[in-house]
Amino acid sequence: MRREHRSEIRALKVLGLVALGAAGLAACATPTPRLPIAKGVPKSTPDREYHGPPPPGYGQGLRGTEKPYQIKGIWYYPKADPNYDVVGTGSWYGEQFHNRRTANGEVFDMDLPSAAHKTLPLPSIVEVTNLENGRKMRLRVNDRGPFVGDRLIDLSKAAADELGYRGKGLAKVRVRYIGPAPKNAADQPRRYASAPATPPPAAPYRPPVAPPPRESEIFTVAAPPSGAYRVQAGSFANRDNAERAAERLSGAGRVTVEPMERAGGTLYRVLVSAGDDEGLAWGVRDRVASLGFGDATVLRP
Repeated sequence: MRREHRSEIRALKVLGLVALGAAGLAACATPTPRLPIAKGVPKSTPDREYHGPPPPGYGQGLRGTEKPYQIKGIWYYPKADPNYDVVGTGSWYGEQFHNRRTANGEVFDMDLPSAAHKTLPLPSIVEVTNLENGRKMRLRVNDRGPFVGDRLIDLSKAAADELGYRGKGLAKVRVRYIGPAPKNAADQPRRYASAPATPPPAAPYRPPVAPPPRESEIFTVAAPPSGAYRVQAGSFANRDNAERAAERLSGAGRVTVEPMERAGGTLYRVLVSAGDDEGLAWGVRDRVASLGFGDATVLRP
């Protein structure tokens, strides 16, 4: 009987040690829960961003365009993300917002390339690629949006034209964050020009710059020849300002001032003829930019 009793005691001890070992393994396999930092925003899950309200005190010391904001019940948290490289739906906006202030206080011009994004810093530079045709360009992000469905980025009318999807309205695009942009849009010439995936063949030579047009030729308004490219140096609400800009550009080629009727009044676009070769047209654009018109863009035929 004593032997049987001692055997039972040994068996119970063995079972106890096994149970303790299993509990230890379970404790090692179970991650220790971590509480969110009191002053931080709760981390996003892998499948969705955090869209809840910020904790008390979050955002203090941030400037206006860096602070969280709420649209249609959803909170957005602006931030610089050097690894931002996302594929999604691109859209565009134009007439309805033309000449209005953007989120960072700049004036939106639908005839100049720019973009709106929900969370990237303002202003910043992004590279946008139209995955349906291979065209890509670098843009200044100076506005917030789009807030429709799952759209990723809103481009100005001019930018959507360059990427070849304005007629369709939407396109599958890739957006890659490049870095911060100059605080002032006019601080330096911008090189955010569109280029097709396959660059055009290089011209054997560049023709010399045309002589300055006679004064009577500067302020003409004429339809460009079919298939001709033009470079838009800028658009002005005041014709005198447009004419002064045209005078500064007289060495870049044939310059015209073209009035455009808008709901808010007439705009005067300053255009430089650029021929029928796209590669040479970008050369004209560079000359225009070097004369102080960093926002110049090539208009396709």
